Amino acid sequence: MADAARRPFRLGAVEGATPGKWIGTWRERMPHVALELVPLTVADQRQALATASVDAALVRLPLDRTDLHLIPLYDEVPVVVCAADSHLTAADELTLADLVGEVIIAPQHPPLELEVAGGEMPRFAPPESVADAIAIAASGVGVVIVPMSLARLHHRKDAAHRPLTDGPTSSIALAWPAAPATGPDATAAAFVETFIGIVRGRTANSSR
Repeated sequence: MADAARRPFRLGAVEGATPGKWIGTWRERMPHVALELVPLTVADQRQALATASVDAALVRLPLDRTDLHLIPLYDEVPVVVCAADSHLTAADELTLADLVGEVIIAPQHPPLELEVAGGEMPRFAPPESVADAIAIAASGVGVVIVPMSLARLHHRKDAAHRPLTDGPTSSIALAWPAAPATGPDATAAAFVETFIGIVRGRTANSSR
C-alpha cells in the first residue's frame, strides 16, 4: 500500500458526466489515495484509455469496446438547443417532426448521432466543440441536439433548450482497460475495483 499511496487514481470524465458523488465517497473511503480527475472530450476518451493516461473513465457511448471492460451507468435525455427567442420555445417539449426545415448544427465530434428527416444541412463547416455549436444556435442560425447535461453545462442567456421526446438517449458508462493485473498495473486494477464498488453502491466492508 505504500507504493499505492504515492500514486493517484486517475479518473477520466467526458464532458457532461457527473462523478461528484462518487468522488466524494472515494475521498472518504480512500483518504490515503488522491483522485486525479482528468477532463475528456468525446474525441479523446477512447485514446485516453488506450494509452493508459487514465486508469478508468466515465465515457459517452457508443465507444469501441475492444480491450475494454465497461459498465453502463445512466442515460441522458436529448434536448434541442435554440435561440432564446426561437418559435420552438413556445412548446414545453419537441419531437423530430417539429424540426423539419430547421438547420441542424452538429459539432465535429457530436455527442449524439442522429439524422433529422426534413432538417437542413448547415452551409458552414461543423463547429469545433459543443460550446461553439450552441453559440451558433443561440444566434438564431439553427438548432443543436445534445444530451441534457451539455445544454446545462454550456447554458447561455441567449439560448434555450427543450426536451426532444423521440430523440435517442445518450448513455454514460464506466470503462477501463482489460489489461492483466500484474506489475504496475496491479495498483491501477485495485483502484478501479474500489471505484467500481463505490459506483455500484457497495459499502466499505462489503465483499465483491
